[in-house]
Amino acid sequence: MGRTRTYQWEDPAILADAAGRMGGLDFLRELQAGRLPAPPVSYALDFTLDEVAPGRAVFSLTPGEEHYNPIGSVHGGIFATLLDSAAGCAVQSTLPQGMAYTSLDLTVKFLRRITADTGTVRAVGTVVSGGRRTALAQAQLFDATDRLLAHATSSCLLFPVPRPQD
Repeated sequence: MGRTRTYQWEDPAILADAAGRMGGLDFLRELQAGRLPAPPVSYALDFTLDEVAPGRAVFSLTPGEEHYNPIGSVHGGIFATLLDSAAGCAVQSTLPQGMAYTSLDLTVKFLRRITADTGTVRAVGTVVSGGRRTALAQAQLFDATDRLLAHATSSCLLFPVPRPQD
């Protein structure tokens, strides 16, 4: 018997519009509080933004079979997505209204295998340094006993949010 999983999401344009009208920290706090809908990727992978502070963001995920690769463990892309989200949102938390970011690169080191038996994991992202055009962030993935499972660094490009034509 096959397994199924169903989910739905809100229009991502709602988030894009809100992100352009708010500073990064305020935007992420609204997202965390549920006053803005989660992005579609959060529903697809079933992860959440748990904490946000200036220069810091924490996401969590409880791994399940739906995250598995062909050899019976969580796919590295799931690790990478959590780490990229934590690092990127740590950068976003430092941005003023009218500024946005995009990841330029992500370097991930996988240290331990993750399965559904691992339990909830959390990705902790922090800003290492920031300038006018780029920022460097790092993220670490931990299990419930604070064992390091993976870590990453990310460079982000900072740019002004395009304004609609009047």
